[in-house]
Amino acid sequence: MRKKNFILAAAMLMVSAAVMAQQASKVYLTREISPESLVKIYKALGVEAKGRVAVKMSTGEGSNPNYLKPELVKNLIWEVDGTIVECNTAYGNGPSDKKDERNTSENHWKVIERHGFTKYFPVDIMDEYDEIRIPVKDQTHIKYDIVGGHMANYDFMIALNHFKGHPMGGYGGALKNLSIGCASQNGKAYIHSAGKMEKLDMGKLWTPEFIGNQDGFLESMAAAAQAVVNYFNKKQGIIYISVMNNMSIDCDCVDHPEPVKLEDYGILASTDPVALDQACIDIINQQKVTAKNDPTDLLKRIDKQHGTHTIDHAAQIGLGSKKYELVNLDL
Repeated sequence: MRKKNFILAAAMLMVSAAVMAQQASKVYLTREISPESLVKIYKALGVEAKGRVAVKMSTGEGSNPNYLKPELVKNLIWEVDGTIVECNTAYGNGPSDKKDERNTSENHWKVIERHGFTKYFPVDIMDEYDEIRIPVKDQTHIKYDIVGGHMANYDFMIALNHFKGHPMGGYGGALKNLSIGCASQNGKAYIHSAGKMEKLDMGKLWTPEFIGNQDGFLESMAAAAQAVVNYFNKKQGIIYISVMNNMSIDCDCVDHPEPVKLEDYGILASTDPVALDQACIDIINQQKVTAKNDPTDLLKRIDKQHGTHTIDHAAQIGLGSKKYELVNLDL
C-alpha cells in the first residue's frame, strides 16, 4: 500500500510540474508609445525596481535613427532612479566611419553624448574597464557568460528592448538584449562563435571561426540570456519591456539601416523574456500588408536566420514559456 501511495504521489507531482510548465505568462500591451505609457506598463508588472537599478538598452550606432530616444525613456528611468547600461561592440565600421563606431569606449561615449543620453541621466559602459564571468546553466556551447564588469554594481535590471530585425540573429528583442547586449567584447565573440572564441580578435571578425554555427550561436544567446536572468534573480530581480517602433529589418547596431516599412505598434512588457519575444514575433506575423505597413522583409529575415530558434531553445532550457496571455492595458 505504501509503495502504491508513493507511486501515486510521484505521478501527481509530475502532473503538477507539467501543468506549471504549460502555464501562460502574462504579457502586457499598450498601443500608445509615450514616456507616460512606459511608466504605466512598468507599474502594471507589479514588480518594483529596487536598489541600484540598471536599465539595459541600446543607445544606437552613430548614424542609426531608429534607437529608443532619451526623450521617450526618460520618465521611466527617472521613475526608478536608474542608470542606462551598455557594452562596447565587437566590430568596426571602417576608418571612414570612426566617429560612429562603438567598439572603443572613447568613441562609444561620443555617440552616447551625441544621441543625447548624458543630458538626462547617468550612463555606464559596463565593460569600459573590465569584465566578469557569470555561471551558465545550459553549457551546450558556452561554459560561462562573459559580461561587463560593472554589472556587479547593480541589484536590479530593466531590460528595455527596441524590437526590430537583426542581420545575424534574425530579430532583436529581450533575449538578444540580455545576451549580446550585456556581454563584453570578449563575451560577444564567445557567444557569436558558440564557445569557440574566448577572446575577441579583430582580425577574425566575420570569419567562419567567429560566426560559428548559426543554431549554435542562437542557442548560445539563449544560454547567455538565462545566465543574466539568473544573476539578477539572485539579487533584487529583473523585468523586460519591448518597444515596437521604428522597426527596420536591421538592428540599432547597424550604422545605416534599411528603411522602416512597418508602422509603430506599441509597448509590451512581461516578467518572462521568452513570452515577451514570442508575443512580439506573433504580432509581426499577424500584420497585414498595406501601402504603409509591410512585414514581409522582416519576416523573411527572421526566417532566413532561423531567428525563432532562440526562443525555442530558451523555452527548452527553462528560461520562460512560449505560452502567454496578452493583457491589453488600453481596454
